[in-house]
Amino acid sequence: MPTPVKALLVCTLASLVAVIAATVAAGSPSWLWAAWAALAAVTLAVVLIDRRQRA
Repeated sequence: MPTPVKALLVCTLASLVAVIAATVAAGSPSWLWAAWAALAAVTLAVVLIDRRQRA
């Protein structure tokens, strides 16, 4: 897995931790979860494209 893909994966996981912390601390709005879901979808797409190109 190339470095940029790893970086995107790390950022996605770090943002998940941040969204969970915000939800626990202040009950974050639903748009924050929607934004994270979009980021997760893009990350998944990038990982799958990378795997297809390597195969």
